[in-house]
Amino acid sequence: MSPSPWRPPMSMPVPDLGHPWMPPCPPPNPALGTWTYRSFRNNPDIEKDFNDLEFGRGELTIDELDHGHFEGRLSFGDTYQFRLRGTADLNSFPASIRFQGVGDTKDSKGQVYDYLGFFVPMWSNGENQRPAIVGTTVRTVAHDGGRAKAGVVGSFIALRRDDEAG
Repeated sequence: MSPSPWRPPMSMPVPDLGHPWMPPCPPPNPALGTWTYRSFRNNPDIEKDFNDLEFGRGELTIDELDHGHFEGRLSFGDTYQFRLRGTADLNSFPASIRFQGVGDTKDSKGQVYDYLGFFVPMWSNGENQRPAIVGTTVRTVAHDGGRAKAGVVGSFIALRRDDEAG
C-alpha cells in the first residue's frame, strides 16, 4: 500500500486545484491599488466644525510591492504630489504599512511627510464594507519658509476605490 499524498492539516484551508501536492495560492495583495485618501487635523474639540478638521484629500496609489517594499504616489492635484517609498507588513495583525512621501512637483517640492497605517480588519457580519487603512502622518520637514512647522501630526483614512480588485 503506497502512502497517501501529503495534505495540509484541517486548520489550513487549501483550494482544490486538482493537484494535492500544490501549495495554497497566496491571497491577493491587499495594499496594491488606488485609494481615496483623507487626512485630518488632530483637534479633540467636539464643538469644532468637521469641515475645519480637514488636513488634505487626494488619491493614494500603491504601484508595486516586492518583498514588503513598495513605491507609489499621493496626489492632491497636478502640482501637489508626493513620491512614496515604504514597507508593508502583511503578516502581522493588523497588517501595517509605513512610508515616506517626498514632494516632487511644483507646489510640493522639498516637502516630506511620514505615514504609519493599519489595514482595518473586515467584520464577519459587515454590510457594504470596503478595505480601509487608518493611521497617522507627521510633517517631517518644515516648509513654506517655516510657516508649516515640522512635527505637526494628523490622522488619515484611505478607502480602496471600487474599481480596484486588490
